Amino acid sequence: MLTVLLSRLFLFFGFLQPEVISNPPKVTILNSGFIYETAPFPSCHASTLVETSTGIMASWFGGTHEKHPDVSIYTSLLKEGSWSVPGMVADGVENEKVRYPTWNPVLYKKDDGVLVLYYKVGPSPQEWWGVYKTSKDEGKTWSEEIKIPDNLLGPIKNKPVKLADGTILYPTSIETKEKWTLYVETSDQNLANWKKIDIDNKGFNAIQPTVLFHPNGKLQMLCRTKEGVIASTWSSDQGKSWSPLEASSLVNNNSGIDGVTLQNGYHLLLCNPLKKGRNKLSLMGSADGVNWEELAVLEDQPKGEFSYPAIIQAKDGTVHLTYTYNREKVKYVALTL
Repeated sequence: MLTVLLSRLFLFFGFLQPEVISNPPKVTILNSGFIYETAPFPSCHASTLVETSTGIMASWFGGTHEKHPDVSIYTSLLKEGSWSVPGMVADGVENEKVRYPTWNPVLYKKDDGVLVLYYKVGPSPQEWWGVYKTSKDEGKTWSEEIKIPDNLLGPIKNKPVKLADGTILYPTSIETKEKWTLYVETSDQNLANWKKIDIDNKGFNAIQPTVLFHPNGKLQMLCRTKEGVIASTWSSDQGKSWSPLEASSLVNNNSGIDGVTLQNGYHLLLCNPLKKGRNKLSLMGSADGVNWEELAVLEDQPKGEFSYPAIIQAKDGTVHLTYTYNREKVKYVALTL
């Protein structure tokens, strides 16, 4: 009893570090299932999420298979516990004779309430270009396709974030046959005044970053690499400059990740904690963005693909996430910590 009392007193007066006696957050699954059971496409991938005033919206690309010209962008809305029938909202039709596949939709809600659907069009990631559509009625209807300025792509897989001054920061990257390169782009809330900010990739082949928020305005990005680890970069000036990429303690199977900083400052990351394969998907947690622990295993099967996750926290604190399930369906999970 005396030992416990002394320990509490030491902790109160700051002699002990909180992490010495801390426990990882307990994950409670509220809901788990597929967004749809049947769809007019056999294959799907690369889901994204956003909270609207009427529910949680998801989007992904679907078609015959990745890279097929018929691959289009679909959306569905979770409202009052049910997902709506998936609807096609964008395709790669250029004219009667030319049609390209679409890729990697990313949903974002601006300060004025307008939804933005960013995506890519083109024959391959080496040749695609960035476009977007907007919706003023919560995704019921969408504008015509608008091309992102030349030499820029917009968010490559994961959600943009709003900085303290209202600037939208886009975690992005470019793929060529020689190199994968991570960088960021920014725009204002009117989707104008686009800028590009280079990052020293320090020899990593890195793409598809996700952004975390830290105290005193500090930002962190984690990203996928070809080098077997998730890489990390930091900014202390609201994204105007970034530290050179460095390896984190997390392994990476050269597949997409996504993270979110919760309202209480704790960080979550979805990833495949494997060197090879996409048959295990885990939810990781961290208080500092450096030291990570496994909070929950969402999938762990002998074979299969459970990949390209998306994760957000709603205003009520619920965490929503989606991921590719064997390239056939999009799985959805809601949880609390």
